[in-house]
Amino acid sequence: MLKALLTMPARQISWKTVALVQLLMVVAFAVAITVDARAVTDAVAQRLHGEKPFKPVPIPREQPLVVEPLYDRPDFVSDEDLAAVLRQVRPQFDREQMKPNYVEHALRAWGVRAEFANPEIPSGEELALFLTDHARFTDSWGKKVRPLLIERPHGIAVRWGTEAGGSVHHDHWLASLTEAGITRDTPVFGPSRRDMTIGDVVQESLRDFRLDERETEWTAMAFGLWIPPTRSWTGGDGRQYSFDLIARRLMRGHKEKGVCSGTHRVYSLMLLIRLDEEFDILSDGMHAEAYGYLEDVRDAIIAAQFEDGHWPSNWPEGAAAVEEPIDDPVYRQVIATGHHLEWLAIAPRDLHPPDEQIRRAAEWVIRTTVDQPVDDILARYTFYSHVGNALALWRKTHPADFWSKWVERHPEAAASGFAEADEEPSVADEGR
Repeated sequence: MLKALLTMPARQISWKTVALVQLLMVVAFAVAITVDARAVTDAVAQRLHGEKPFKPVPIPREQPLVVEPLYDRPDFVSDEDLAAVLRQVRPQFDREQMKPNYVEHALRAWGVRAEFANPEIPSGEELALFLTDHARFTDSWGKKVRPLLIERPHGIAVRWGTEAGGSVHHDHWLASLTEAGITRDTPVFGPSRRDMTIGDVVQESLRDFRLDERETEWTAMAFGLWIPPTRSWTGGDGRQYSFDLIARRLMRGHKEKGVCSGTHRVYSLMLLIRLDEEFDILSDGMHAEAYGYLEDVRDAIIAAQFEDGHWPSNWPEGAAAVEEPIDDPVYRQVIATGHHLEWLAIAPRDLHPPDEQIRRAAEWVIRTTVDQPVDDILARYTFYSHVGNALALWRKTHPADFWSKWVERHPEAAASGFAEADEEPSVADEGR
């Protein structure tokens, strides 16, 4: 409409039309002062271009779906090894200025039901409240930092980016709480609103989504675990979106360029494929395309694994990554190895490297994690949390479930010391 007005002869523009446009612009700027810019953009677009307003997408469940692991391999990860790693990756955070990104990673690994005997370690419930209650966030960060939760006309969004006190990745807050087992009716308390729930955050994310987002890895996970069997919906910009489009977006570009050396898009694709097998959320052609992408990933990591078992950050280069190794710091090796073990735990066997390679990868990441000082683990907690989750998945369990049973049998494991096992020394003890 604005373009048409600018190109019309002045005598053809009535004073009423000019007044209407001016009024719309004034209202838009006034609203922009108090709410997020994306919401303003959508409202103006709907008014000027006649786009249909967003309609909530049905969420047919109170609890999110869970994509369960497929294997129990004590030959890859013993009970002792898993306990040693999980003890390292407990969320031993200082409650002052807790980083949302760290809390999100802790929740997706440990879950909202996690409890720890040590009162200095926040429970899953406490971590979830930090993310979903503005008052709890303010207790940690004070009032000088912008709120984590952004109130919009129809829901709640989450501040993300590199600014202090923000969630680092788009929709990571939602995906992490979803994987943690949060319920749809869980209250979400913003700075002034107390009538929102997780379900409203899901709807706001659906309204907010754009296909050209820099990161879609966590959006794919959140939508996939809440809205199936719905496979397509209309966004806040009036455009039609679908899991097919998201899957294709995940596969776009060089494999190494995604978040965490491209491994998150691999996990998200594998999750969508597993969900498609039950809920038919992808077209047959897209399922085949995504599966072929993961076959290429499998072939790359078969060729890119180093003799000691780790995968490098440039794993998409395949054999060239080993033949001409880069200066890869240990934490980047942990990222690649832990994340690959994570998606492989929910992948069918024909997408696996040979068992011997998986075993060596598990041995390397167990040794590396257990050998790190706790302070170093906490400094790079986001990466090591994936290790704990991946190894638990390979035992067909979840960290909180395993840890509670382990502590029940070994009470001393909950304290500063670690319970000694009567069995043979574990992989984690070798070469220490």
